[in-house]
Amino acid sequence: MTHPSQTWPHAVFFDLDGTLADTAADLAAPIHAMRAEKGLPPLDDSDLRPLASTGARGLIGRGLGLKPGDDSYEAVRVDFMQRYEAGMLERTRLFEGMHDVLSALDSAGVRWGVISNKIERLVVPIVAGLGLSVRSVCVIGGDTTPHAKPHPAPLLHGAQLAGVDATACVYIGDDLRDIEAGRAAGMRTVAAAYGYCGSDHPPERWGADHLIREPRELIAWLALGRSGVGN
Repeated sequence: MTHPSQTWPHAVFFDLDGTLADTAADLAAPIHAMRAEKGLPPLDDSDLRPLASTGARGLIGRGLGLKPGDDSYEAVRVDFMQRYEAGMLERTRLFEGMHDVLSALDSAGVRWGVISNKIERLVVPIVAGLGLSVRSVCVIGGDTTPHAKPHPAPLLHGAQLAGVDATACVYIGDDLRDIEAGRAAGMRTVAAAYGYCGSDHPPERWGADHLIREPRELIAWLALGRSGVGN
């Protein structure tokens, strides 16, 4: 893992779920409610938390035993999405330490943005609800560009909106597809091991340029506050 130079980065981009914000409780809530309505025994949050980055498909699969193509899957998916959208800011919060990271980026003059695979209709109000819309240089969803991660298109679009070269950027995420997308875009990559990483493919094996176990570790790695950073 190499340390960046003092003239870098020009922009930093974050995945949303499991990287910038802890959204797991709000994502799990519809599954808990739907299981209760079906008379199924409750699941622990720990059963669903590792699947929070997989979206409706993974959560419905684990929580309700359905997969795409099953007769009732689409109706259940629509129900899940409606429930989630109605309560997606009930318990969602920035991860502890992330306020400090964003403040350090702002103080250093480093642009930052949010690039998620969550559809734009959901990610935009979540970022707004967290009070970050004005500060963020971009908010990109999985349907903002023709391709979602691990394709590099959303990340390249973010760099374009920030007015910087992709090779001078960093992308941080808690899923292998985030690292693959960042690498394909020519960005430096950081694995957020504090997020919703599954044990079947630990982040140490993703080939990221760096790995952090809590958000504040990013401040030191980026050398924020040193002369020249963000210039």
